[in-house]
Amino acid sequence: MPKILIVDDDVSITELMKALVSMEGHQPTTVNDSTKAFEVANSVHPDLITLDLMMPGLTGFELCELLHNDPKFTDIPIVIVSARDDRESKERALEAGARDYVTKPFGVDDLMHKIKVLTT
Repeated sequence: MPKILIVDDDVSITELMKALVSMEGHQPTTVNDSTKAFEVANSVHPDLITLDLMMPGLTGFELCELLHNDPKFTDIPIVIVSARDDRESKERALEAGARDYVTKPFGVDDLMHKIKVLTT
């Protein structure tokens, strides 16, 4: 059962994603404060991390880079889930270490397919 860490400051989004990944048999952990996400990642040891970009405190770009540059998380896939749909944000996220990018509002099938591909 893959462990998924979901980081988004919007509680309704984290609850929705938690329900979706649970239905697929994954074990979700949610964090609504980006400044606590690194600490939670260290305790949970996730198999995949989803990050929002626009958060107070650490942005998703900063958190993605911080996680990706840590040897414990370098090989953990990070999927950005953001309302930002511009090419610059997508390129910057991939440069920071994200493996994929999903735009909000996201299609459930699309998001679940990306998570499945990256956790198998």
